Amino acid sequence: MPTISTFYGILIQMFWNDHVPPHFHALYAEHEALIDIRTLDTLEG
Repeated sequence: MPTISTFYGILIQMFWNDHVPPHFHALYAEHEALIDIRTLDTLEG
């Protein structure tokens, strides 16, 4: 998964052809969250 940004140990990653709704993944150590791009709501994690 391509990394878009890294800050304070948090990786922001996104696939261009992933499942809907459009979202990005935020990873920190063993934790992962999926964030909706349009609303910034947490979808998972």
